[in-house]
Amino acid sequence: MADNIRTTPLRLRPSEHRTILFIGDLLMAIISVFAAIETWRQYIQYNLTLEVQRYLDLGFAFERAMALAEREVNTNVDVPAWFYLLPIIWLILLIETYEPHVAGSGRKTSRGIAIAAFIGLIAFTLLFITRQNTNLPRVGVGAFLFFASLLTLIWRMIFIRIYKRTGQLRRILLVGAGKAGQTLAELYNSLGTRSFHIIGYIDDDAQKVGRTFHGLPVLGTSGQLLDLIDDHRISDLVVAINGEIKGTTFQNILDAQEKGVDVTRMPILYEEMTGRVPIHHLESDWIIRSFVDGLSTSGFYELFKRMTDILGALTGLFILFLMLPFIALAIFIDSGLPIFYSQPRLGRGRTVFTIYKFRSMRRKTETMSDVRATAENDPRVTRVGGFLRKTRLDELPQFWNVLRGDMSLVGPRAEVPKLVDEYQKQVPFYRARLLVKPGLTGWAQINYGYVATIEQTSIKLEYDLYYIKHRTLSMDFQIILRTIGTVLKRTGR
Repeated sequence: MADNIRTTPLRLRPSEHRTILFIGDLLMAIISVFAAIETWRQYIQYNLTLEVQRYLDLGFAFERAMALAEREVNTNVDVPAWFYLLPIIWLILLIETYEPHVAGSGRKTSRGIAIAAFIGLIAFTLLFITRQNTNLPRVGVGAFLFFASLLTLIWRMIFIRIYKRTGQLRRILLVGAGKAGQTLAELYNSLGTRSFHIIGYIDDDAQKVGRTFHGLPVLGTSGQLLDLIDDHRISDLVVAINGEIKGTTFQNILDAQEKGVDVTRMPILYEEMTGRVPIHHLESDWIIRSFVDGLSTSGFYELFKRMTDILGALTGLFILFLMLPFIALAIFIDSGLPIFYSQPRLGRGRTVFTIYKFRSMRRKTETMSDVRATAENDPRVTRVGGFLRKTRLDELPQFWNVLRGDMSLVGPRAEVPKLVDEYQKQVPFYRARLLVKPGLTGWAQINYGYVATIEQTSIKLEYDLYYIKHRTLSMDFQIILRTIGTVLKRTGR
């Protein structure tokens, strides 16, 4: 039996890769803290030396010059306790770079690190401006961001080089060359950066053997599976068969698994490649298995999410209070009254609530039968409304909905009841997005934005269901941080 076990180079799973990246990033961040403290100390010592020299030039004795200089420059670096928490904050800012398609790309990793450093710098700058009568360590924080960015980038480039040169790239064989398998192949060809290789298909339809679909060959049938695994050094099998699997095919897959090959299903790889759930390639009971049996989240998650919502809502309402006079005046001058816009939306469990926004469209008596999705360059949008929508400022009043509990900071977009009724007739599993509270921002909003067609609505739903299935506190933080970048890019519609 032992002779049948296949000896292959050790390949780590994506979760194990993320763990290694996390440990490496944490180590680099800890080193950066102490490097920053030393830089901070050297900076103070340098200032002390300059002060001593200045007093000596003025004719003071050395002891007197030292005493005067130490009054102005504290030679002891008084490091606040929160400074040692900077590595954790740095890891939170790097959350996006742990995605497989980012972690395997030098360009995307560099961009992610640069964005993390920029957000950290902006956040500290705002804190420094708003805090009064305080001596925040500007040099220390600046040095930390510099060292953390540099060391993390060096570590990540080393990881990517090792990852690609030691056979860590998975070699995948697709079981099934039908619609599901070809969908994966088409997506694979569209990827700019690949964290694996898809070698080809196997299929029990003899007429497909030898043919090529989306650039990948059908190498043989399931009866040849074990030989193909050895010939092509396959590390993973992805079962892309909708419906029942033949008994012999199933047995061959089990034999391959016993030889050390990882076996997974098509939706799992689809999710890894796209960050979406493949709604057109799911079994009819998938909704039960994924969102009923497996939907439960911890009480800690729900409690912390609600606390985050309240804190975020209070912050947002404070910003609303500051900006209300300016936005209201701009709307009034541009298109008159009213300033605010309200509309019924569907929340969790199909409960109806009223959403509030700054009015961004022309005044018109709109009935629920007139409601439709916003299109690109929509003629209904006013000049000021266009700016508000691009910067997402029109959504500031929704922080009141978050505080009330109608919405969350993160979740699927709150939709109009009429559109929900239409979409659930045409898009599979559309109703499942009502299993959680709608959000001000969400996985779909930051990855896909606005939609105007049924096809686009289907894609956006795939993102929403992915979030519902995988939602965690770290994912929520990632979405919030990425939303900041989306707002700065002014990509609203």
